[in-house]
Amino acid sequence: MISKEQFEKEIEIIIDNALREDIGDGDHSSLACIPADARGKAKLLVKDTGVIAGVDFARRVFEKVDAQLKMEILIEDGSRIKPRDIVFYVEGASQSILKAERLVLNAMQRMSAIATKTRTFVDKLEGTGTKILDTRKTTPGIRAIEKWAVKIGGGENHRFALYDMIMLKDNHIDFAGGIGTAIEKTKQYLSDTQRDLKIIVEARNINEIKQILSAGGVNRILLDNFNYDETREAVALIKRKCETESSGGITLETARKYAECGVDFISSGALTHSVYNLDLSLKAV
Repeated sequence: MISKEQFEKEIEIIIDNALREDIGDGDHSSLACIPADARGKAKLLVKDTGVIAGVDFARRVFEKVDAQLKMEILIEDGSRIKPRDIVFYVEGASQSILKAERLVLNAMQRMSAIATKTRTFVDKLEGTGTKILDTRKTTPGIRAIEKWAVKIGGGENHRFALYDMIMLKDNHIDFAGGIGTAIEKTKQYLSDTQRDLKIIVEARNINEIKQILSAGGVNRILLDNFNYDETREAVALIKRKCETESSGGITLETARKYAECGVDFISSGALTHSVYNLDLSLKAV
């Protein structure tokens, strides 16, 4: 996993780039009709039901736009919300509030949708010991806030990118010439480059699991598109020699049945790629 310092840098990059994209050479709508010394106050109003996420991100945006803006936070990240709830107030220069408004809303609406969907999976898996994971199926350029939202929703982050974990999938295995070869080359690569990275290997059937276990040195086996019976057989075969992860078309309706097969993790790209933004608005008061 990436370090806290790397994560913070990613958030800073997202904010800087989003403000550059949105403001350009100035917010001319506000500059045209709002006096520079005008002060105002706005509230983040909830119009939907779910889990709020992005409050701390909003704080960082307001600080970046204008360090003099002041927030009064009423509802923290990870809390359940309902229509007419007020999450926070922000007060200060009216031009600054308007300049930050769209970025705050865009981010919080999407983050809240992801956190809400994640929480539904977490609730569904309660008591099984299985954790829900995200994937790299994220929106280009804003992966950090989407994975942050998964954590706020109670889920766990899979690898952040290609550089923080080794994950040998079907194409790696086929291009390398087989499972055994791919794993041995990977272990040699890590030794040669003195990198301490976990290794996950995807298995498409029980025979491939046997090959992975024979090669050894793997932290987790990803069971790709296994049915329930195959998953139970795989978990029994692995016998906790390494972690297990179910993946491939798993839905909210099927997640608990996979968890009850005994896997450690379930990964779902749907946490980040198939959500509808929660309805939030920033209103002057």
